[in-house]
Amino acid sequence: MPTGDRMPRAAVALIALTGIAGGGLLAVGATRTPPRPPQPAPGTVTDPATGRTTVPATPLPRATPLRITIPTLDVTADLVPVAASAAGELEVPPTHRPTVAGWYRLGASPGEAGNAVVVGHVDSRETGPAVFFALGRLRPGDRIHITRSDTQVATFAVDGVGSYPKTGFPTGLVYGAGTVPRLRLITCGGRFDERAHSYLDNVVVYATLIP
Repeated sequence: MPTGDRMPRAAVALIALTGIAGGGLLAVGATRTPPRPPQPAPGTVTDPATGRTTVPATPLPRATPLRITIPTLDVTADLVPVAASAAGELEVPPTHRPTVAGWYRLGASPGEAGNAVVVGHVDSRETGPAVFFALGRLRPGDRIHITRSDTQVATFAVDGVGSYPKTGFPTGLVYGAGTVPRLRLITCGGRFDERAHSYLDNVVVYATLIP
């Protein structure tokens, strides 16, 4: 598969990404039930395609993201590039590095026009809560900062947070093309399936670049 920097955007749009497979974002393991991650508050997603009250900033040029900071959640994490599997599922960061997040390198970079996608583990068998454990606590207006390789820091305001069954992942809202620079954060959530040792839902944060 071509690299993100050279892959035509039209080709990116053809990838049928459908969220994250059942065990893709680690669960704590078979011996105990993990602490349930915070769930999005009801009604926090109104129109994530256009945002709530956020006035978007002018798009930035393409640049590799290096680090994500979410002050509300006390999260600061390195970003590593990820792609898609042959089955069209979003890859995740290495399982032995639950404190890093992954940037989908075949799509937009954070700050660039379009939807930039960042994925992170919810928890780890070895260490418990991982980098995106608390995504469900985010609320409209919270800030997310992405440090980029061009030394610029792209700041996004949260528009809303949603939880979706993995069988009903909102592919169009997450990966859809557009001229507005937006950010999508993804992790696992919802009920933990003891038999499958995985969560049944995906939590998605929608955010827009602000001046």
